[in-house]
Amino acid sequence: MRSIFMGSPEFALAALTALADLSEIVGVVTQPDRPAGRGRTLVPPPVKIQAEKLGLACIQPETMRSPEVMDRLRSWNPDVIVVAAFGKILRPDVLSLPKLGCLNLHASLLPRHRGAAPIPAAILAGDAETGITLMKMDEGLDTGPILAQKKIAIRAEDTAGSLSRNLADLGAEILRTFFPVYIREGLIAVPQDESRATYAPQLRKEQGLLDFQAASEQLSRKVRAFQPWPGTFVLWKGQPLKILEVQPEAYQGGQAPGTVLEHGRFPAVRTADGIAVLRIIQPAGKRAMPGDEFLRGARDFIGQVLA
Repeated sequence: MRSIFMGSPEFALAALTALADLSEIVGVVTQPDRPAGRGRTLVPPPVKIQAEKLGLACIQPETMRSPEVMDRLRSWNPDVIVVAAFGKILRPDVLSLPKLGCLNLHASLLPRHRGAAPIPAAILAGDAETGITLMKMDEGLDTGPILAQKKIAIRAEDTAGSLSRNLADLGAEILRTFFPVYIREGLIAVPQDESRATYAPQLRKEQGLLDFQAASEQLSRKVRAFQPWPGTFVLWKGQPLKILEVQPEAYQGGQAPGTVLEHGRFPAVRTADGIAVLRIIQPAGKRAMPGDEFLRGARDFIGQVLA
């Protein structure tokens, strides 16, 4: 069974390893190297690094529209293409290339949370569970029929980072369980219920600014959903103050939302229905630290009103 794997971030690594055990991977397609860090050094995507370790041919097209890319895919002559967090839309000529179609591992229980950021979306929505969907791809955005699903509980302490790691393992598990069945005898493809569809667009860095007019629990979800990227922050003294962990609590004080107060040696911010205790903070240009440690060196933070 000749397969092509398409994926980019760390989330896709477990699926790549599983597919390598289940088929002959004739090629890997991933995103180009991107500049990162203060030095803006080009950094390869994790899938490229893993592909090189496995000795697999790998290409990194800027666009899937290039005739050269299509020629390369045809030369690999795949029976099936498996996609996991690739980050690019597949054109109809790619979808129709392998005789067994293109399969996608999507990190939600479709049709809920279609789109680029399903893991943060599940935390933001307060979902009790999420999962992995193995679907047969069509020309829509995560609209193809469902072949298999596995569920996982979302823990109260889960961030997008921790939930992504758990879902990556679940994706490899679902691939190991159902890919051989799909190849041998096929799987029943169940159309998605369009009436239940929701969308999870790509997050933007500016969305990380916290608005304390919201409820405390909503703010806690946002902080967890935006970790590790794009992160959440408030503005203080003209600089972003990163908020890495908050604890929602009830509070009966009369301060306006956004007012900073001291609560059990920690800074806390009045919200629409209580307070958000700032458990871990990272000042601009400094390391992350517990909120009480930050407050010992920044007593003037108390009494500020964060817009």
